[in-house]
Amino acid sequence: MPNTPQTSGIADHRLAPSAYADNFSDLHAPLSDHEALVAADRCYFCHDAPCMDACPTSIDIPLFIRQISTGTAEAAAKTIFEQNILGGMCARVCPTETLCEEVCVRETAEGDPVDIGQLQRYATDRLMAKGQHPFVRAADTGKTVAVVGAGPAGLACAHRLAMNGHAVTMFDARAKGGGLNEFGIAAYKSTGGYAQSEVDWLLSIGGIEVKYDSPLGGPITIDGLKADFDAVFLGIGLGGVNALRAEGEDKANVLDAVDFIAELRQASDLGTVPVGRHVVVIGGGMTAVDAAVQSKLLGADEVTMVYRRGKERMSASEFEQELATSKGVRIIYNAAPVKVTGNGAAQAVEFAYTQDVNGKLENTGETFTVTADQVFKAIGQTLDGAPDGLALEGGKIKVDESGQTSDPAIWAGGDCASGGDDLTVTAVAEGRDAAEAINNKLTAEG
Repeated sequence: MPNTPQTSGIADHRLAPSAYADNFSDLHAPLSDHEALVAADRCYFCHDAPCMDACPTSIDIPLFIRQISTGTAEAAAKTIFEQNILGGMCARVCPTETLCEEVCVRETAEGDPVDIGQLQRYATDRLMAKGQHPFVRAADTGKTVAVVGAGPAGLACAHRLAMNGHAVTMFDARAKGGGLNEFGIAAYKSTGGYAQSEVDWLLSIGGIEVKYDSPLGGPITIDGLKADFDAVFLGIGLGGVNALRAEGEDKANVLDAVDFIAELRQASDLGTVPVGRHVVVIGGGMTAVDAAVQSKLLGADEVTMVYRRGKERMSASEFEQELATSKGVRIIYNAAPVKVTGNGAAQAVEFAYTQDVNGKLENTGETFTVTADQVFKAIGQTLDGAPDGLALEGGKIKVDESGQTSDPAIWAGGDCASGGDDLTVTAVAEGRDAAEAINNKLTAEG
């Protein structure tokens, strides 16, 4: 669970009650039947579709869009779920503008891609609204697998293992599942309790037992799991947060952005989430954007997002950056924090301008100060509590192309594992592929 924020003098209920519902409404309204048909009609149904290659889960995008265009949205949904069982959430949170839609032929020719993400949401929502599960669990194999972490990677792995007839037990440190889908994304990207409804729908395939409030490292150990199960999958995410390495970062109101987002996501009354008048967010990724935009939507007077490198190096997509500025967030590039000032609690942050010299970031010596009564750190997360004995690579669990770790009985995927981008869709692909590798091994063993 997120740490209790160290706050001092930060107010809540800055806005009228009705404003919170308006500010945190669905970022993209779902397509109507007519809008979906019009959007689908724009697809060229390319034979060698570049959008498929750009999708980390390799969804057959031309096929599912054709199925929508012929009035069979439920069939389109099954096409999506065959590759990405969390296709509904991915349709909401994937940076499609830098994945499938960026390489769309319509984008290349006209600068206006097919609305692939919106069409994916349309199809998956239609099927899920009927309460249908598109897959049937195979006959029980007698094999058991432990999945640690009920986030996107763990859920995708558990579902595919269950499809293949294995008995899965999931362990998660939190009181509910979903991982970053539930705790780590902006509230306006997933509204109406969608993350939990998706988890419940996924588990309805059967064969998956979930044990919440069960962190790895207490009674649950790697050695114990290896003794009790035929295979183990780790989807434990990144629990640590990088330090600013700036003087004064221990002052009150200097908080981890991931904890702020988690608190907001779980709040039954958004007005109770404390927010400053002058908020500074340090970082350049999706988490930084989510923290900055939501601070503004909660009623902060000024929100400034500061990134140490240039705009082109920012990991947040151009769409996300434009979303932030459209909500009134100021973005400052090429500046790194030097110190947080204030008497006990943050009052301002001093930054130094930076420049790239032969690929190395250097301070120019010129500084400036931004008023801040609340500071959010969004400068990346680190692996927290890596199991002993597993090889690491780049600060993450080292895995091969199938997700297998240095221990032949353990696989890993998602943010905790080396390899792909830290995206929901990538985590799903890695969990799914690890499940197939585990299934192959268990099947071969008989």
